[in-house]
Amino acid sequence: MTQALHTPPPPPPTPVKAATPPEADLAALAARHGLAVSGARPSLPEYVRQLWARRHFIGAFSTAKLTAQYSQAKLGQIWQVLTPLLNAAVYYFIFGELMGTSRGVPDYIPFLVTGVFVWTFTQTSIMAGTRAISGNLGLVRALHFPRAALPISFALQQLQQLLFSMAALVVILLCFGIPVSASWLLAVPALVLQAVFNTGVAMVMARMGAKTPDIAQLMPFVLRTWMYASGVMFSISHMTSKHTDWPSWVTSILQANPAAVYIDLMRFALIDSFHAEQLPTHVWAIATGWALLAGVGGFIYFWKAEETYGRG
Repeated sequence: MTQALHTPPPPPPTPVKAATPPEADLAALAARHGLAVSGARPSLPEYVRQLWARRHFIGAFSTAKLTAQYSQAKLGQIWQVLTPLLNAAVYYFIFGELMGTSRGVPDYIPFLVTGVFVWTFTQTSIMAGTRAISGNLGLVRALHFPRAALPISFALQQLQQLLFSMAALVVILLCFGIPVSASWLLAVPALVLQAVFNTGVAMVMARMGAKTPDIAQLMPFVLRTWMYASGVMFSISHMTSKHTDWPSWVTSILQANPAAVYIDLMRFALIDSFHAEQLPTHVWAIATGWALLAGVGGFIYFWKAEETYGRG
């Protein structure tokens, strides 16, 4: 009996791994077939053009959000005016009566109500901006549009709400003997500058809130601290004149505080007893500088992260 010796078959050839084409070839292949990166960030001029093309959506979205805000309440849109008025009443009792900040401040109730209304505009704009992306992920992931439309629309919503409140503020001013004067026209540029500032900060917070949603839980404490330093319930000029021992840099910071600047400009425009000496030097330049810094800087800061919103 013979034993056949068989040579084992040779191993199968190792497959040759195809070389990965360089990025230039991939880009050329995509261009040849008309492909583009999904959600790629456009150039800054193109981004502005896209936003302008969607201006009607921004306006309609902000109006719809404003209408729906109190749709479940029986008093409805009355809360747009009632909420800041109730806040002003609480602040008057605590700060004006118990703590005595009304002493030495003429027309204290118009002074306080103006401060509360203007501050509420900044506070609610920033809070709404913080949740603009993180609170609308379904919309962000479902539709392709410039994401800056969301924080801008929320800031516009708060501006619309402020305009409702301004009607109540005018009634309060008239009831306390504040006459209508030409200086009231200064409220328009002051509100425009504040709106630009608020929108810019809202876009900064929208980007930060999209990356770290927990910031929305921290912001009420930050804003409350900022409010106490903004002269909402007291006159900064009156306070600094009483505390002459304060370092000069403290006074400078308080007077250059953007929230305080816009509040004081509105008081100067609407209240006769609030004089120009109570405003910081070059106040209009400071207000314009803050608006440009926050508006332009916040817009560019938000645009740079356009590709990241809604991902992860």
